This record gives sequence, structure tokens and C-alpha cells, in this order.
Amino acid sequence: METINLNGQPVHTYGTMPQVGNKCPHFALVKSDLTPVTDDDYAGKNIILNIFPSLDTKTCAMTVRQFNMRATGLHNTIVLAISADLPFAAERFCTTENIKNVIALSTFRDPQFGRAMGLEMIDGALQGLLARAIFVVDRNRIITHRQLVSSISQEPDYQAALDSVREK
Repeated sequence: METINLNGQPVHTYGTMPQVGNKCPHFALVKSDLTPVTDDDYAGKNIILNIFPSLDTKTCAMTVRQFNMRATGLHNTIVLAISADLPFAAERFCTTENIKNVIALSTFRDPQFGRAMGLEMIDGALQGLLARAIFVVDRNRIITHRQLVSSISQEPDYQAALDSVREK
């Protein structure tokens, strides 16, 4: 169980996050056009997993905007923005915000992703949604960087994630 903070209150997650050096758990998510996608669809690429509760919050939306801007030009790297938002909401957000360098994905068909990554919040006001975290997964599906953001209202360390990709 991981512990994070929401408005000064502790919030717990289901399980624990995979460690750096571990293989990233398999995932099956949904694109904004309702097509399924798995980690196998990104085989051979570095992947930045930007995981958060909902695009309908200021901080979550900011993380997508920041990665859209900062990850431009990263070689052989894809950024996935993952939440429990419905694909329709993700599509609306990405269209409105002109998001071109990030792929929004939803856990709505298979919430096992949150459990496998140790990020499904099991108590607190956002119970059932995902905690804010960043993972960098190399082209061999090995986790090279991870960050669980201690307070849901804070942004992650973008530069540490990007530097982890650049080191390859």
C-alpha cells in the first residue's frame, strides 16, 4: 500500500508500485476513439506513463499540457496520459487543448491497470481513481524511473522523467 495526501488527509492505494528495474506490468487500455490498446502496441519504444485522477482537474490537465510541450522531439518515445476518464472526455480535452504529442488512454474497461501499478486509490474522496504518478519504461519494458507524487494537488518532476528517457 502506498500513501499519498489529498487536502492534508492521507489516502491509500491498492498494493505497491513496481520498482525501478522491474518489468512493467502488462496493460490493456482504451484510446479516445474507443479502440483497445496494449503495451504491446508500443513495443520497442520508450514509454512515459503520465498517470493521474482526471483530466477535469487543474493539475492533471497541466501535466498533459506540460508533457505535450516538453516531450516534443524525444527519440523513439511515446507519452501516454492515463486516467479513469471516459474516452469522450479525453478526446474533448485533447482537441480543445491541441494535444498532439500525448496519447490519452482510459482504464474504464479494465481497472486492473491501477491495481497492477499500485495506484488505485482505495479511500478518500477520490476512491476508485488513480493516484498521480510517472513511470518511464524502456523499450524492453523495464521501469527506469518512477515517481509517486506525494500530494495529489502537486505536479510531478517532469525533468527527472525526461532525463531518464534521454539517458538511453
